[in-house]
Amino acid sequence: MKKGWQTKKLSELVDVQNGYAFSSKDYSDAGHFVMRIGNVQNGYISVADPKFIKLPADGSLQRFVLSKGDILVSLTGNVGRVGVIQEEHLPAALNQRVARITVREDAPVTRDLLLLFLCSDWFREELTGAGHGAAQQNVSTKDIIEIPIPVPPLAEQQRIVGLLDEAFAGLATAQAHAEKNHQNARALFESHLQSVFTQRGKGWKPTKLGEEIDLLAGFAFKSAQYTTKEKDVRLLRGDNIIQGCLRWDDVKRWPATDTKEYERYWLREGDVVLAMDRPWVKAGLKHATIASDDLPCLLVQRTARLRGGANLDNRFLKLLIGSSAFTSHILGVQTGIGVPHISGQQIKDFEFARPPLADQRRIADNLESLREETQRLATLYSRKQAALAALKQSLLHQAFTGDL
Repeated sequence: MKKGWQTKKLSELVDVQNGYAFSSKDYSDAGHFVMRIGNVQNGYISVADPKFIKLPADGSLQRFVLSKGDILVSLTGNVGRVGVIQEEHLPAALNQRVARITVREDAPVTRDLLLLFLCSDWFREELTGAGHGAAQQNVSTKDIIEIPIPVPPLAEQQRIVGLLDEAFAGLATAQAHAEKNHQNARALFESHLQSVFTQRGKGWKPTKLGEEIDLLAGFAFKSAQYTTKEKDVRLLRGDNIIQGCLRWDDVKRWPATDTKEYERYWLREGDVVLAMDRPWVKAGLKHATIASDDLPCLLVQRTARLRGGANLDNRFLKLLIGSSAFTSHILGVQTGIGVPHISGQQIKDFEFARPPLADQRRIADNLESLREETQRLATLYSRKQAALAALKQSLLHQAFTGDL
């Protein structure tokens, strides 16, 4: 360690507060933005799927009200994610399993340097090492305050912060350029996709989706019988469906020895699936196509499976469900305030123009080629993001080992 540097435990420098266990039954349409685990991401606060709660102007819950600049850390799941409250997040309240970290006034460390340390892999690895829990990792506020931090003299702290601020600004510019290229590629695909469904070619027939598909809603599998054994069968729930693909990070399973009576709920490669509860979120419509890697799996209630009939190519069906016209239809017919939902009949009621099968296949071929190019650019973008993130962590490591 460099001369003049000290090692301090965070308990000597900060105060850490855990959030309050706000009940989901008390969520409302407006009020304080409840900062939950999912809102705290790697370096930012996510506003996807926000929850709100109305708090009284006085009382004990006021101590959980957040302010601009508050530093938040996740304590469960992917622990150690850090976000900072900005003006656009307010008013906001601190939920359980999220910690607020505040630098004490007499602490020999600046808030800026502390934030850099909390965003480093150094801090995250220390915190992860203190975690406990088999199914889901958890840490406590006590685990946080036990972590040591290198503390340079104040002038050195200011120099480090200045250097890193300048370096990170350059990284942010490079990241913005990469994101812009990615967005342009996506916009090109979306433009071509939407143009297909706004034109009417020769032989295109006005029809309803219900006349062209086989639609099946899932079965109400009892949650008491869910398992986590790898040998058992994955259950496809609405939570597993995101925009254009599936995620299996929170998978529920059904005993492989008890599937015979549920044969009609087996999914097949190429099936289009759609969430029926909260079908649309800010990121887009929750729909996907079943790939071979997703199988075997069974369809759960409040999730719809769509298969094209004799006159509707399944690849064209996938594109149709991903169109803005179908999304507009869903947004226009979904019901419910807390959890918007749609029915099978509402899905079937969607009106569109069906091209001849040969045209459907040609359109699907052309758009799949364009999608491949878009995905290639997305891969390049992801690699660029990873390289920039690694460079940022390298700079942080140098900063806290005295090598910057």
